[in-house]
Amino acid sequence: MKKISDRIKFAFNFVRYDIWRITGSELSKTRRLFYNIIKTVFLAVRGFDKNQLNIRAAALTYSISFAIVPLIALILAVAKGFGIENTIETALQDSFEAQASLIPVVMNFVKRYLDTMSGGVFLGVGLAILIFSVYNLFAQIETALNDIWQVQKSRSILKQFTMYFSGLLIFPILLAVSSGLAIYVNNILKSTFLFEVFTPLMKIMVSILPYLTSGLLFTLIYLVVPNTKVRFVNALIAGIITGVIFQLFQALYVSGQINLTRYNAIYGGFAAIPLLLLWLNISCLIFLIGAEISYASQNLRNFDYQVDMEHISNRYKRNLTLFVAYIIVKRFQANEPALTEEQIVSQYRLPIRLLNQILTDLSEAKIIAITKTDKDVNAYLPAMDINQITLKTLDSMLDTNGSEMFLETDSKEMEDFWQKMIDIQAKTDLVKEKILLKDL
Repeated sequence: MKKISDRIKFAFNFVRYDIWRITGSELSKTRRLFYNIIKTVFLAVRGFDKNQLNIRAAALTYSISFAIVPLIALILAVAKGFGIENTIETALQDSFEAQASLIPVVMNFVKRYLDTMSGGVFLGVGLAILIFSVYNLFAQIETALNDIWQVQKSRSILKQFTMYFSGLLIFPILLAVSSGLAIYVNNILKSTFLFEVFTPLMKIMVSILPYLTSGLLFTLIYLVVPNTKVRFVNALIAGIITGVIFQLFQALYVSGQINLTRYNAIYGGFAAIPLLLLWLNISCLIFLIGAEISYASQNLRNFDYQVDMEHISNRYKRNLTLFVAYIIVKRFQANEPALTEEQIVSQYRLPIRLLNQILTDLSEAKIIAITKTDKDVNAYLPAMDINQITLKTLDSMLDTNGSEMFLETDSKEMEDFWQKMIDIQAKTDLVKEKILLKDL
């Protein structure tokens, strides 16, 4: 029993602490992939709690409930313009198999909504409600993804409108193509002898088509919606995983509805509403977890030594700060190209998140300056004459960067203490002012 508890404790400590001290350069490709999977799962689970995904999923569920009829109405209106209205309606029914009983009701609402918008005063009011509800839904989705990606600034309203409604124009076409492809494969293959020969293989291909379609749709959302650069491979990984989980959840939900006859007997037709909200809420959770996976998989390097960085001593961080300034100065002294962030990380194996903090501190203190390489990548140079950068200068510029003496107090004791510390620092500076950083 003790051995099992020891193993559990070892596994916990490894995932919580040790694995983050092992960088990718120290591992073989297979082991690196395995460790990256563990790290991604850990970060996604931690992000679930940290970013309060259950609350965000509830907010998205409300927005979708409010926008579902106007959204489908707008999609069908666009589809009608392309002459593919029936195809889109069939594709929507197939895509939301879990809500098969509600789809005809929703479609009836949509048709009535479109009919009432055909003229009169309601045309302006209905159009305004339609635009607001759809815009609000997409804005909620973008805000949720931006928060997961730790993006502080959203797109401008003009760019949001352009992107959202461009997506609404493209979505019916993609849905029609995927739906049409499935129908085409089924019909063509059934009419040829190849279907008889390759029946098991063809059935597998047709059965995985919904998973592939969902995966590509989620991939597109994860790639385009966050207001930051998302690498395609990370969006694809998250999109495929989310698409598979979403389709499996749909299948589980459909099979589970068979066992809800008692629930239906109590609530009658009204049972469809809470079941719809439950389905939407879980679907939104799956979608947001996929966003966490895309963020975690792209930013694994940012979390190297994460536990140690949370408890880093002031002395060690100061020494690393001086070291980064030192290598930038020495590079400049040797008349070599300025170092980029990537070069510093790869050469000295510094955690990228810690390096970002150090470079920000040095830049704000006017010790280093940012330049651009030929590939338009940030690189770093000394911001002053390297023959004037002494240890005293560095300490002074770093220590005095920020607000000082802002407390409104008449404490004589505090003022005397402040003066004593300045006097002690001045004596220490007598040594440091003679040592140039470039001479270390």
